[in-house]
Amino acid sequence: MVRGMKVILFGATGMIGQGVLRECLLADDVESVLAVSRSACGQTHPKLSELLHKDFTDFTTVEESLRGYDACFFCLGVSSAGMSEADYTKITYDYALAAATTLSKLSPAMTFCYVSGQGTDASEKGGSMWARVKGRTENALLALPFARSLMFRPGYIQPLHGIVSKTTMYRVFYATLGPVYSVIKRVAPGAATNTENVGLAMLEAARGGADKRVLENADINALAARRAC
Repeated sequence: MVRGMKVILFGATGMIGQGVLRECLLADDVESVLAVSRSACGQTHPKLSELLHKDFTDFTTVEESLRGYDACFFCLGVSSAGMSEADYTKITYDYALAAATTLSKLSPAMTFCYVSGQGTDASEKGGSMWARVKGRTENALLALPFARSLMFRPGYIQPLHGIVSKTTMYRVFYATLGPVYSVIKRVAPGAATNTENVGLAMLEAARGGADKRVLENADINALAARRAC
């Protein structure tokens, strides 16, 4: 019998994180989920435990609580709208690298899945600030000594199962486009994904790997379909 996976989840209160958490809790092959956040996620489940931690630039004081996991799904992120590059870099790059560096030392055999974004600039030299910072983050994560490091670059993500974004602008956006999601999915399946598919794809990647280290919408949907088979 295959041992159940032990998963660490960052960003469980965000829209994508909520979707990933839902799929983890539903999955028969997930033994436990540790949600690391600065505030409680508001959910209870026999599989779910929470680690409340304030300083996301330093995880040395909680290392023992992070040891022995099979996968990390890093879904923490913010919109760059109205942010300086320094502030956006702190949340996007510094937080992710602090967590990943600690985990690569504690559990190098784990799979680390990072939610990036469509249009990320791997050259780190383009004109878009958010894309440069995301690219720098991806490159640094891919260089860490994990068994697998996978960068998820979703574009349009439709929230399902009652999940909503905490950001007002995004809530309006998704409410407006929601009715046409089925049309987008049918005529341009590579242009969109949803919160369920992101969660399923991460679980499939952690259990069975992926053909690429950088995954776009079509790749995410294909992994999710493989998981569902």
